[in-house]
Amino acid sequence: MEPRIITENEWLIVLDKPAGLIVHSDGRTVEPSLADWLLTKWPALTGVGEAWLSPQGESIPRPGIVHRLDRTTSGVMIVAKTQEAWEYLRGEFKARRVEKIYRTLVHGFMEQQSGRIVAEIDKGGTPKRWFAKDTDESDVRAAITDWKILERRDGLTYIEAMPRTGRTHQLRVHFAHIGHSIVGDHIYAEGKPDFGFKRVMLHAYSISFALPDGEKVSYTAPLSREFGA
Repeated sequence: MEPRIITENEWLIVLDKPAGLIVHSDGRTVEPSLADWLLTKWPALTGVGEAWLSPQGESIPRPGIVHRLDRTTSGVMIVAKTQEAWEYLRGEFKARRVEKIYRTLVHGFMEQQSGRIVAEIDKGGTPKRWFAKDTDESDVRAAITDWKILERRDGLTYIEAMPRTGRTHQLRVHFAHIGHSIVGDHIYAEGKPDFGFKRVMLHAYSISFALPDGEKVSYTAPLSREFGA
């Protein structure tokens, strides 16, 4: 299970991460990770970026990793090759100037053609599960997701989703919150049929941002056959 290199230059690496591959160790389990793979192919990434301190107090390397995807999510990721590039890209993410587009299959027939979800996301009492609470955009804790329908299928809706904030499990929590959980998500769609899919049907389709000189770039990770699109 290896990522696919979409493009590479002296500044960054753009990857297509497969579903099932963890981005970096969680400090509890020992398994192959994207971070391990990166250091094998690009040893010079050692020291680029910022390590993560696990709850157990272990410093977990995140070589060049600017942002992350859930283990179960596939799609496009950006890795910085220098500390200067990492700091610039992290700043763009924090300022919400990076545009991310996801494709997903959700349960049920969504009647509106498009919409916006505004809900705070907070940790509940259940391990690994987050919860949403309605709020408004003036709330600094608000998480925001825009979405539009691409296709309606038997019992499912195929959606393009644009998270405007970057909270843990944001899309998974938000769509479950409005009654249309993502297909294959055994945390937020517990008890619902998976329609034969063997994964969470969520894919990071594209990412766009401006380079330091102002040039706008966009990278896309094609959908797998599972999405039927």
